[in-house]
Amino acid sequence: MRINVDKRSSTKSGAKTQAKQAPSKFPFAVELSDAATVDDLKAAIAAQTKTLNPDRQRLTSGEKKTVLECSNTLAKYGIKDGDTVHVKDLGPQIGWQTVFYIEYFGPIIFHYLIYNFQHIFYGQTFEHSAVQQRVYMLIMGHFIKRELETAFVHRFSHGTMPLFNVFKNSAHYHVLSGLNLAYWIYSPASAEGTGLAAKLSNPLLLAIFSGVFLLAEMSNLIVHIKLRNLRPPGTRVRRIPRGFGFNLVSFPNYFSEIIAWVAIAGMTRSLAAALFLVVATVQMYFWAIKKHRQYRREFPDYPKARKAIFPFII
Repeated sequence: MRINVDKRSSTKSGAKTQAKQAPSKFPFAVELSDAATVDDLKAAIAAQTKTLNPDRQRLTSGEKKTVLECSNTLAKYGIKDGDTVHVKDLGPQIGWQTVFYIEYFGPIIFHYLIYNFQHIFYGQTFEHSAVQQRVYMLIMGHFIKRELETAFVHRFSHGTMPLFNVFKNSAHYHVLSGLNLAYWIYSPASAEGTGLAAKLSNPLLLAIFSGVFLLAEMSNLIVHIKLRNLRPPGTRVRRIPRGFGFNLVSFPNYFSEIIAWVAIAGMTRSLAAALFLVVATVQMYFWAIKKHRQYRREFPDYPKARKAIFPFII
């Protein structure tokens, strides 16, 4: 069948700028089989334009501007011979896996440098207290775990994101859980020999908070592995997750992440830790609500009693 391809028209200045940057060979037509998928159409557009690779394309059809999702057939969207599909250039892209590596590497570097090079950041050297030593090990372990999960566990439903978004995404981790958190929790104010260190380094409290953190981290890993097993390699298949926390909430990985940072905040009693906890919780709350609604729309048999992120609450 013959599909017409044109640039997406818009009155918004931002969209006009994107359109000007896109290849100027529009409109044109491509020939596809009747069973063609959105991926096939994107490949044909890339071949025609030479520079607009599939990751940069956002395809829409019809008056409602329905977004065409990869792997679906064109027939699923009612697209037939002679119809027109509009394409928008999303600009330079970066792989989600690369984004994750960048996001989590920042805190590792900041915590390592600030913990080990005190004279540079504080102008003095001192002995770290028991709570500082414990928190350092837990936080470094957390972000190393995230890097390893990115390499060996996660399967991404979206291949890329706009390149410039990486700076916005990374700021959350690099600044709040990296630079700001590390600077305050490893400071001389809670170093060995201070009154604050004596209060925070209570062995029983350290054991309790450490245990909560490790249980949350283990739960988080188990959930990520279960999510991985739901999606066959090289696909964007989505299924209803079940078992181990999923019977209570749609995103037990977010819930366990929050619990882990509650433990860090409780262990350090630091405003910097509390700030990161609040910001991260709010962000994960909005992610969970949005994705929870997507699950309900996509799966008619999705468990009605299941909450989004907090068991029995929301």
